[in-house]
Amino acid sequence: MDAPLYLTAYLAIGALAGLLAGLLGVGGGLVIVPGLTVVLAARGMPADALVHTAVGTSLAVITVTSVASTHAHHRMGRVNWGRVRRLAPGLAAGAVAGAALARLLPGGGLRLAVGLFELVVALRIAVQPRLVPAETAPRGPESPLVGGAIGTLSALVGIGGGTLTVPYLLRRRVGIHEAIATSAACGLPIALAGTLGFVAFGWHDPQAAGLGYVLLPAFLPVAAGSMVMAPLGARLAHRLSGLVLKRVFAVFLAGAGVLMLAG
Repeated sequence: MDAPLYLTAYLAIGALAGLLAGLLGVGGGLVIVPGLTVVLAARGMPADALVHTAVGTSLAVITVTSVASTHAHHRMGRVNWGRVRRLAPGLAAGAVAGAALARLLPGGGLRLAVGLFELVVALRIAVQPRLVPAETAPRGPESPLVGGAIGTLSALVGIGGGTLTVPYLLRRRVGIHEAIATSAACGLPIALAGTLGFVAFGWHDPQAAGLGYVLLPAFLPVAAGSMVMAPLGARLAHRLSGLVLKRVFAVFLAGAGVLMLAG
């Protein structure tokens, strides 16, 4: 690939991630990480830094897109800021822990973690494409340990946490629209802390090609493509069958997971 083709590939990854995020309400990281892994491998990036850079760059993109998404949800009055404040410390601390854990894993180990996560999410979407609030809620306030667990796993695989946060909020009998909006706001501390972690932990890695494990030449076009296409996806969501689209996306995710596992 020459430079124009790389730029086109980055824009396409961002556009697809943004479109699916707006269309299905899923995090763009599920698309960005495998997409960047393929492109960066074509660029000849060393295997031990390849997936780490894809994950770190994905989190940097999500930092930008989550601000826009949260602003839109806030304007509609759907973000439960009380829950966000209670979860945020654990989410941020967990995200730093996830970045540290990723640094300890070899490239193949992190690729395995991402691939398995994509397959699990694909299976969950295929089996239960519609999420609804639970009939009864657990007692007590949100535990910091929950935020820590969500933040750790999310940063480890390069997502904003919506795949984990929305089901958790639904279990606490939060309505679906409020759960999605609140999850979007929760994505910011995950993405920001995770990005800083991947910058810091990759800073002294001689194989890292950017700000630690954040590659700016990929971050900028992926973020731009995602920001442009997300509103279009949101508009299309009102015209197309969400159930069919989610099952198609489950197949796509399964393919991405297999691709990551195949190396």
